[in-house]
Formats: sequence, C-alpha cells, structure tokens
Amino acid sequence: MTRNKFLKIIKVDDAIGKVIPHDITRIVPGKAKGAAFKKGHIVRKQDIKKLKLLGKEHIYMLNMPKDYYHEDEAALKFCKLAGKNVKTTGPLEGKVQFIANCDGFLIVNKTAVDKINAIKHMVFTTMHSNIPVKKNDKIAGIRIVPLIIGKKPVGKVLKIAAKPPLSIAPFKKKKVGLIVTGEEVASGKIKDGFMPVVKRKLKEYGSKINEFRIIGDDVEKLKNEILSQAKKGCEFIMLTGGMSVDPDDITKTAIRKAGVKVVSYGAPILPGNMFMAGYLEDVPVFGVPACALFYKITALDLFLPFVFSNTEITKKDITMRGYGGFCRYCEICVFPRCGFGKC
Repeated sequence: MTRNKFLKIIKVDDAIGKVIPHDITRIVPGKAKGAAFKKGHIVRKQDIKKLKLLGKEHIYMLNMPKDYYHEDEAALKFCKLAGKNVKTTGPLEGKVQFIANCDGFLIVNKTAVDKINAIKHMVFTTMHSNIPVKKNDKIAGIRIVPLIIGKKPVGKVLKIAAKPPLSIAPFKKKKVGLIVTGEEVASGKIKDGFMPVVKRKLKEYGSKINEFRIIGDDVEKLKNEILSQAKKGCEFIMLTGGMSVDPDDITKTAIRKAGVKVVSYGAPILPGNMFMAGYLEDVPVFGVPACALFYKITALDLFLPFVFSNTEITKKDITMRGYGGFCRYCEICVFPRCGFGKC
C-alpha cells in the first residue's frame, strides 16, 4: 500500500535488504530516547524481531524526487542560521541544535524566527533574546516536520539565514569603578553593604572592583569622582544609593553634572524602578537604587550583560521590559532561567 507519492509502505517481514530512510526512535520513559535504527540502515533478518518490539508492523520505503531534500539533508543546511560564537550539533532525526560556543550575551532576531516559522513545515525554536548564556548551553533547535521537503522552502530559510538570527556577544573583562554614596555611610554610622554585593555580581563576568570610593551627599565631589575614575581608565562606573526622588537623594544629579548622557532614569522593572543608565562618552555609567541591597536580582542584573558584552543600551531596551519586568520573588531564585526581564 502507499501513503503518498513519495512513500511506499511494506510489511516489516518483507523489509529484509531494504534501506531505512529515516531514524526509528526508541523511547524508554524517563530513561532514554534515541535512534534504535539509523537512517541508511539495511534491514537484516535479525532486525525484524526488534522492529516489531518497537511496534513496527510496517516500514516506509522512500522514493526521493530530485527537487526534494531528505530531513537530515535539509537540517544540515540550516546550520547557516548560526552566527558568531554559535556552534551546531546534528542532524539527528532531522533536527539541528544550536549551542553557545562561549559565555556571552545571546542575541536572537525574533522577526527572522517568526518568518522561518511562517514557512510551511518549518519548526524553529529559540531561547529568549538578550539573556546571558554559558558555554555549551543549548540555545535553539530547528527541524522540518515531514520526512522530506521541497528545495524551495529550504531556499526561503537560507535566504533569511544570510544574516544569521542567532549570535552571542562574548563577555569581556572590564576595569570597574564603584562609588558608594550617602552621608550615613561616609560618616561610618552605617556599614557599606554594596561592595560585597557588587563584587559577587562582577565575578560572574570575570571582573572586579578596581576603583572604590565612599562619598557623602555632595554633588560636586560625586561628579569629580565619576570624572576621576573615568580618567583612571575605568570602563564601567556604578554609583549606588541616592537614586529616589527625595530632595536629599542627589546621585542622579551628580551623574548628569558629570556629563553623562542619560539613556533612562526610571525603569518599568520591579525591583529596580529607580535604575539609571547612561554613557560618559563610551563608558557605561549606572545609578543603582538601594533595592539592590535587599533583593538578589533587580534591574541591575538585566543590564550587566549589556555592559560586559559591549552591547549598547537603548531607551527601548529599558522601556520594553515593562512586559516581563515584574519579579515573582521566588523563594528559590533560578534567574536567569526564569521569566524575569524576558520580553
């Protein structure tokens, strides 16, 4: 009997000497999933019993037209979707997976992903864009739905892949300056808690605090310290505390007076509403609100990957996080493997 013009179905008992045109999968629930028979395997007499144990009473034989690709042949061509610092594995059962080739900032062109999935029989799935990934993390996968596919739809995918939709900007070590603000800290009445917090976060990016000062509520001194740290070669400067709208919270004023071009003051993110980001020429400058002392993950953590991958932060990057920027304050935090900051 026949299923369509490309496939002929024969009884397993009559399959000896025939070539299997696709992987036949064996699944052991909760233990294993893989190919019991690989594409191209020539069926032997001793294979008949095993095929039947897999529930195969019939087997497909393939009649491949010239203007079609087999699933694995098509999948192999889709490796071109991998951009900088992305490697591939497969094809396996018609699927190619994309793997991070370094620690870095994953960038996905969502428009391109949508266009590929709009092509009939294409299934392309990725992780969210603008998230940190570790080397060897799986970040995406693609396959075709049928066993074979016409060359025309494959060509459409390859046209989109001319500008690969998957890339990773590697993290770079940076010289970091930290300025802790507040009279209560400068006077010694309150012990600074920001340094250990920032130190721990920077370690994730292979960096450390190179310049550190505690300064009271003095706009001129804060301004001068920002400029001094930039002059000393700091490639990233953070100021902590004093970011609210209270009259005595003057950190944001000092940042502006130092000549920082502010991208945004205020972010639709909880925790971290009073976050500020800007640039002193090409040096990123952050105003970090006090909530970073109390919450493990805040707006700060969403934008550190931008800094260490040399990815420019735009106003849109901040405002678009109103959707997805509400932390669930989980008892056990699994960030970044959660929805916080994903958009």
